[in-house]
Amino acid sequence: MTDGTDSRGERPKAPHRGRRSGWLSRFAPGVRSDAKRDAPENLWVKDADTGELLYRPDLEAALWVTPSGRHMRIGPEQRFRATFDHELWEDIAAPEGVEDPLRFSDGKPYRERLDGARASTGRSDAMAIAAGSIRGTPAVALVQDFAFMGGSLGVAAGEAFIAAAQAAVKRESPLVAFTASGGARMQEGTLSLMQLARTTLAVQELKAARLPYIVVLTDPTTGGVTASYAMLGDVHLAEPGALIGFAGPRVIEQTIREKLPPGFQRSEFLQDKGMVDRVTPRAELPAVLGSILSVLMAGRARVAA
Repeated sequence: MTDGTDSRGERPKAPHRGRRSGWLSRFAPGVRSDAKRDAPENLWVKDADTGELLYRPDLEAALWVTPSGRHMRIGPEQRFRATFDHELWEDIAAPEGVEDPLRFSDGKPYRERLDGARASTGRSDAMAIAAGSIRGTPAVALVQDFAFMGGSLGVAAGEAFIAAAQAAVKRESPLVAFTASGGARMQEGTLSLMQLARTTLAVQELKAARLPYIVVLTDPTTGGVTASYAMLGDVHLAEPGALIGFAGPRVIEQTIREKLPPGFQRSEFLQDKGMVDRVTPRAELPAVLGSILSVLMAGRARVAA
């Protein structure tokens, strides 16, 4: 038939396009197992050590420390929330750095890499600065975001470190730096290496003002960052299991043609060798930092008196 009817003059029924009954309906009639869920797609996080799936809200409550003890990498906002009293802080803007000074491309233009990192992190570069109180002691904190191009140190990051040190001097507050970096940013060449000297001078300004400079080494802290401000603190704390060093262990093994000892370049190994003062779990950091800062600032007050 040309009008779409069958031989009996009836139109065929359209195929059913409703929801299919899932397995749950066979055991609980009326309950749909395929109903749209409101839960986010990333509700579960895999533990890199055990392969276990971890419930994200539980992991957030544990400050992103897994049951196996792995201290996962966290961003500036999470770090500030975990560090400052009552989760309150004041953001301090960092000056803008020169973008793509060398017009560099390593198969992909540097500007495109910057745009991608900014889109994924919501930040202009790898450093974030804030001021608040840590167990009652006013302080300025600087957090290096490994999610932004591996926390690499370029001109913008160097400017941010200097701005953080100057803010601490202006406020007469200590500076706490949370480091996480793969080293200098190769796309900026020699200009990135110049930041090692510039940040070192900024640390000297803190010392001249008799203000404490505390470094918290997180996973990983390597390359030129380790060779500069990460190792110039008055006190060096480290999170458990953090990789800390200049060159990576694989490069060292290939260079010296020897097998490295177990735990080499991890925070516990470096504490045993005197490179780290104390390995401190993330949950204990605010109390430990508060205790150190209150003692050091009390000593400064006595000198001023």
